[in-house]
Amino acid sequence: MVHRHLPKLSDGEFRYLQQMMVEVSGIHMADSKRMLVAGRLMSRLRELDQGDFYEYVNFLRQPANQSERRLVIDLLTTNETYFFREPKHFDFLGEWVASQRGPIHLWSAASSSGEEAYSMAMTLAEHARTPHWSIFASDLSLRVLERARQAIYPLEQSAQFPAGWLQRHCLRGVGDHEGSFRIGQALRHRVAFAELNLMRDLPPEVGPFNVIFLRNVLIYFSNPDKRAIVERLVGRLRPGGLLFIGHAESLHGFPLPLRNVRPSVFERV
Repeated sequence: MVHRHLPKLSDGEFRYLQQMMVEVSGIHMADSKRMLVAGRLMSRLRELDQGDFYEYVNFLRQPANQSERRLVIDLLTTNETYFFREPKHFDFLGEWVASQRGPIHLWSAASSSGEEAYSMAMTLAEHARTPHWSIFASDLSLRVLERARQAIYPLEQSAQFPAGWLQRHCLRGVGDHEGSFRIGQALRHRVAFAELNLMRDLPPEVGPFNVIFLRNVLIYFSNPDKRAIVERLVGRLRPGGLLFIGHAESLHGFPLPLRNVRPSVFERV
C-alpha cells in the first residue's frame, strides 16, 4: 500500500489563508491550526489534481477563482455543534417562552448545520403559549446551510433529546435512511435559513427579535470585531429580549444595554 504524505503548507501559504479568512469572515485562525488547515484542504488538492499547496494558493489568488475561495471558507469554518448543547440554556428558554403572550421571533445567528435552530424550535413547540413564533437561522457557510435545510441527522445525535421529543417532533429514517432521523415538516416550516456574514452590516429586513442565540462563535474573533458583532446584534434585539452566548465567552468590558440574568444569558434593557 502506498501512503501519500500530506504536502507541506509553508509559512507564506498559511499566512495567505489566514489573511483571506480574516478579510472574508473576520475569523482569526491561530498558528496552531496549520495542520488542521492542511488536512481540511487536501480534498481540494486531490479534486483539482494539484500537487502541493504552492500551486493551490496560486490558484486561489487568481481573481477568476472566487468560488474556490468561497469553498475554502466553508471548509475552514469550524462547525462543531449538537442538539441541546449547553442544556440549561434550553431549560431557561422554555421557561421564558412559556411566560410570553405575544408573537416570538428568534434568531440562531451561527446556526451551522441546524442543530441549534431545531433545538430552539422543539423547545418553542413544547413550551410556547402562542402559535405565532418563528426562527431565523443564519451562517456564513453555504455547505452547512444546505445540510441544515435537509434536516437529516444520524440517530445517535438524538441522545440529548428530552424524553419523548424525538417521537413527537421527528421522523425515523427507513430504507436508505435507516439509522437516521429527520426533523418533522411542522418544525422545518418554522425555521428559515439564510447565508449571513456577522462581520458585515445586517440587512434591514433582519429582525427585530425577542431572542438571539450567538453561542460559541465570538471566541474566533478579535476583541474589536467581537464588540462590533455584539453591538450589531443587540441593535436587532427588542427591549426585554434575551441574548444567549456560549459559557466559555464573555461580554465583560463592552458598554451594552444588557443585564446578566443567568450564566451567559443577557436581557436587553
